[in-house]
Amino acid sequence: MTRNSDLHGNAPDKSEVALVLIDVINDLEFEGGEQLLDQALLAADNIARLKQRAKSLGVPVIYVNDNFGRWRSDFKKIVEHCLEGNIRGRPLAEKLSPDEDDYFVLKPKHSGFFSTTLDLLLKYLGARTLILAGIAGNNCVLFTANDAYMRDYKLYIPSDCSVSIEPPENENALNQMREVLKADIRVSNELDLARMTRAER
Repeated sequence: MTRNSDLHGNAPDKSEVALVLIDVINDLEFEGGEQLLDQALLAADNIARLKQRAKSLGVPVIYVNDNFGRWRSDFKKIVEHCLEGNIRGRPLAEKLSPDEDDYFVLKPKHSGFFSTTLDLLLKYLGARTLILAGIAGNNCVLFTANDAYMRDYKLYIPSDCSVSIEPPENENALNQMREVLKADIRVSNELDLARMTRAER
């Protein structure tokens, strides 16, 4: 990864590959959230390892998170909310809390691209290949992947890094993303990030 000389977008990194984490900072305080928690924690372990590998190679990490209707909140406040003691999603937030050098985008709807700065940030980074992970596979991950595909991004969506309330629905979404959006859905530990970053360069 190189440094970006154009800092008008406050994106000092330059990388053709980006890791996008979708709604992983999540209080899970909704119907089906309790059912989702155990699956989400397993995925979180995989995502955390993937994030560590990505950052070691200079791949930027972007948190794309729902604002959960909290229009007066910023991302920091949402993280703080999810780390409160009685919040169902607290263990998830503890595993996947952002680092100081991570990027974040707040979204009002399902897709990370809808009415957000995500596309602009990716352009400043120079990213053309996206690795998508998060919650829920059959909803926000799928909608974000659809919009990414229409923008001609190359997609990797590791099957062990996204979950949905109903596992069969998650599997169906992954298959759709593989077949329709041409996404590579191999499990995260089979992603050769070093080769991927070299190939993009």
